[in-house]
Amino acid sequence: MYLADGRPAPSASGTPGGRRAGRIRRAGAAVPSTVLVLGTVSLITDISSEMVTAVLPLYLVAELGLSPLGFGVLDGIYNGVSALVRLVGGRLSDRGGGRGHKAVAAVGYGLSALCKPLLLMVHSLPLIGAVLAVDRTGKGLRTAPRDAMISLAAEPAVRGRAFGVHRAMDTAGALCGPLVAFLLLRAAAEGYDAVFTVSFCVAVLGVVVLLLFVPGRALPAAKDTAEGTPAGPGTPVRDLLRRPQVRRLTACAVLLGLTTVSDSFLYLALQRRLDLPAAWFPLLPLGTAAAFLSLAVPMGAIADRIGRRRLFVAGHLLLLGAYGLLPAPLGGGTALVCGVLVLHGAFYAATDGVLAAATADAVPEDARGSGLAVVQTGQTAARFVCSLAFGAAWTAWGDRTAVLTAAGGLALAAVLSARLLRPAGSAAAPDSPSEHTP
Repeated sequence: MYLADGRPAPSASGTPGGRRAGRIRRAGAAVPSTVLVLGTVSLITDISSEMVTAVLPLYLVAELGLSPLGFGVLDGIYNGVSALVRLVGGRLSDRGGGRGHKAVAAVGYGLSALCKPLLLMVHSLPLIGAVLAVDRTGKGLRTAPRDAMISLAAEPAVRGRAFGVHRAMDTAGALCGPLVAFLLLRAAAEGYDAVFTVSFCVAVLGVVVLLLFVPGRALPAAKDTAEGTPAGPGTPVRDLLRRPQVRRLTACAVLLGLTTVSDSFLYLALQRRLDLPAAWFPLLPLGTAAAFLSLAVPMGAIADRIGRRRLFVAGHLLLLGAYGLLPAPLGGGTALVCGVLVLHGAFYAATDGVLAAATADAVPEDARGSGLAVVQTGQTAARFVCSLAFGAAWTAWGDRTAVLTAAGGLALAAVLSARLLRPAGSAAAPDSPSEHTP
């Protein structure tokens, strides 16, 4: 498995033999147990959440008759409301010290679990929006504390790989969730009700695993290399944004998030392009999840070697390729589906955990949850705006023009982000491969 503890023995750290011994230990070390258990929690939870995500677009548009604009509002809520509470979750977890991370994460996972059966009871746009808002509140609370626990458990030099392992386990759940939803829709008379009920039961199991097996206190695996002085628990956002690396990462996450079309819209555009039957729609996320699962760990290792910020920006070019295929005058069928979904999954593998690892490099241990929340909030808020804008563009211009507009915006955002991060990339910083490899 991939590594977590690469510190050479103190008695030999200054000698060639000691350096060789350190390399041997690094090669043979296992991923920290905290990362593996959190990966298991995420795997279980993602089975639950992706069951709902896989059927939600079709349920809202085909079953309840929402327009693309109405769906854009709900999709923006589903993906954007968590931005309003991520900062709260990050600061609360830091204020609680090492034990605060687990407590806040548990509340977040519990809230999301409770929302699954509520989807059975609501059928109007305002009520569905309220349930989705609470569900995303739970996600917003848990994300930063969970990532803080991962970053504290792993050596800075291999943090990208640790996040890659976690995201691979998380994505295994994303791979199973749509498949379970597909089987339930085909087997059950009341397919959507069955999906929401089973999703709730699986989510409860994830909360139980978190409470029983995740350590109560996150301890750092090694001395951190974040720039500057300790930030202090509960550090205000403005103080974190005074750190150049945090400020640049946040700006890039916002720029790129403004042109990152949500998964649901991408799948709807692909379904309409190919005129897929409704029963097959939940299988589309499987392609993304399979590519993400197979590439998450390799992309994390590449990020540790070439630089995490650099790979984060480059990963968006893969998404740009997926956008380009959707309206391209090519023959439909298997080749188009595979091309779009593989590029989509590769984009997530190159950006999701990589951004968290890059942020952890820039933030001290005592403000890790808050720092992760600042960058994640900027990205999520930007994607919320993108969902609203893309839904409006689809309604006004059609899906083809909306996708082409998003592609042009993403290309421009990638260029601007590469220029914005260039000064940090040229200086000696934790993101530099030279500080992570022997």
